[in-house]
Amino acid sequence: MAKQAKITFHPSYTAGSISGRLFGAFLEPIGSMVNGVMYNPKHPEADEQGLRKDVIKALHEAGLPAVRLPGGNFISGWDWKDSIGPKDQRKTHLDLAWFQYIPNDVGIDEYLSWAEKIGFDPMMTINLGTGDINDAIHLVEYVNHPSDTYWSDLRKKNGHEKPYKVKTWYLGNEMDGPWQIGSWEKRPREFGILTHEVSKAMKWVDGSIETVACVSSSPFLDHYPDWDRQVLEECYDTVDYISLHHYHSAHPGDYGAWLAGSAAFEDYIRTEIALCDYIKTKRRSNKTMLLSFDEWGSMTRPQSAEPRFGKNGVMSALDYYSFDPERTYVHHDPDDWSTRPMRRMGDEATAAVASGSIMMTLLRHADRIRIGCMTGGIGALAAADREHVWKSASYYPFTDMLKYAKGISLMPQVESLAYDVPGYMIDHMNQYDTRKNVPYIEAAGAYEAEKGELNLFVVNRDWQEAAELTLDIKGFEDYELVERTELWAEDPAASNSYEAPDRILPKQGDADYHEGVLTCTLNRLSWNVFRFRRK
Repeated sequence: MAKQAKITFHPSYTAGSISGRLFGAFLEPIGSMVNGVMYNPKHPEADEQGLRKDVIKALHEAGLPAVRLPGGNFISGWDWKDSIGPKDQRKTHLDLAWFQYIPNDVGIDEYLSWAEKIGFDPMMTINLGTGDINDAIHLVEYVNHPSDTYWSDLRKKNGHEKPYKVKTWYLGNEMDGPWQIGSWEKRPREFGILTHEVSKAMKWVDGSIETVACVSSSPFLDHYPDWDRQVLEECYDTVDYISLHHYHSAHPGDYGAWLAGSAAFEDYIRTEIALCDYIKTKRRSNKTMLLSFDEWGSMTRPQSAEPRFGKNGVMSALDYYSFDPERTYVHHDPDDWSTRPMRRMGDEATAAVASGSIMMTLLRHADRIRIGCMTGGIGALAAADREHVWKSASYYPFTDMLKYAKGISLMPQVESLAYDVPGYMIDHMNQYDTRKNVPYIEAAGAYEAEKGELNLFVVNRDWQEAAELTLDIKGFEDYELVERTELWAEDPAASNSYEAPDRILPKQGDADYHEGVLTCTLNRLSWNVFRFRRK
């Protein structure tokens, strides 16, 4: 007999309004995402700036709302002033984060023009590794100020008459990480003071912008969460968000651990909310700090060949980058992919369900998380190789959220059997303790009362069996079932490709619905959407 589960949604059980930027993406010039996918002047569909029109079209049609760019670890060594103006006059630099040459063919104007062509909200990250306050001031002036200053007039000279009007600015990237160029790992309070001063100065240039403080880059580091506390105590009054990053990993084939990743995200989010509220009370502030989860991912990785238990997050820069006299820097030609072989997510069908599970976690915290950026989001919405674009399996949960997760977030009451995940490790840093009582069934919902639309999202984490679901929405009177769709694959390792783009597709699913109660079967490792409308 299949496992039984029950989910109850009620219009009184809400978690806050849903931001239009909750399901965005993150872009950094590593791999092929910039040089190759975004930009390739030799591509048959390249425009006058060398930007691929097939990718622009795919992301526009998907409805991508926001992207944080242009990095990432890369940003901490990047001088934006060398990326503007005629391309033959731009400077080439070494990227110490990813050991590549950066010719700056793609610069500030290309990034922001790309955003305009697709129609998303660009969210800029500034360099607080090797950069300073003047770099930040001048960048806001170049991007947002109308005219009559050196930097704003230079933007106009470079071909963009009107300001870009970038609203959201990230003050550094993962500055607590020992892997970061110019890391502030050992100086959290000083970094908090710098963040305060930079945010203040940027808002004096443009009082309409909002800023995001760079706090935790990983809950695994030994200084977490105290590093965050020390930073926030110095800059709480002048920033609008804190930035969260987290990548969850499991061993290949361990579907139970992989799909339990959203529980780790849940712990991390709750800790950061509690920390922010502690600082709010300590500072006697009336401001509630919001969260930007602007890098996240879910993946499988094999265990390191020589893992070391017991480091407890005490990490050295040499755990990430050794001083290798044989290391060479790489030139990446955007038309030549041989220097960066394509990295495809293994078990793509399961990866789609795992990413959907994390998006549901963000949705359940919609009152505090107002921005979300999937690190592989651009590849999910526009999977690409040197020539083509197609839809990955993850395209479908992503676009379901973009289309249907609107209005008010609903909190579900879930009754489900649960399982335990034994402790495991991936490498020196990523070490997971035993996790008990992970429900097989996970859910989230969105309700637009004025439109009379109710959209519910359900995942079956069970990697072995289907589940019999009872879905109770009796609190929503006079609602009828519009459709139920499901995404799953008989082979959890199946993938889509340009040659076979329809190997994994959502399908119409069966469901019995009567007087506010729906019953159906949830396939194993499946993503399910239930859409209702008021009669």
